Amino acid sequence: MITALDTNVLLDVFLADRTHGRASQAALREAYDAGGLVACEVVWAEVATFFPTGEAAEAAMERLGVRFVPMDPDDALEAAARWSRFRARAPGEPRRIAAGFLIGAHALRHADRLLTRDRGFYRVAFQGLKVVDPGSGGG
Repeated sequence: MITALDTNVLLDVFLADRTHGRASQAALREAYDAGGLVACEVVWAEVATFFPTGEAAEAAMERLGVRFVPMDPDDALEAAARWSRFRARAPGEPRRIAAGFLIGAHALRHADRLLTRDRGFYRVAFQGLKVVDPGSGGG
């Protein structure tokens, strides 16, 4: 089972978050053992901003066993379609940026599930995608 990762779970671990760090670390370990971890360029870039160099970020991702799996044009089109539907359904909702839709579309097309703490957004915008919250014990 391949698990796509959202930035927030990785930052919980890399920044030793007091509230979510342990649960995210355990969920990452479990997902790795279940089949592997992947992240798209959006997550890779967001995580890298918290390291002194790109090489340091890449080394940290490799230590966790996270594979870089790039998006393709169909991922971008899927993200655009879901973003458009989301905006049409919830015009009064706070605005969401493209990054979340790109991460969700990538997970939908390249993984079996998404590990994120932003489960509410992904469950609404990406029906059909299995969303796992590290603090919920599996979903």
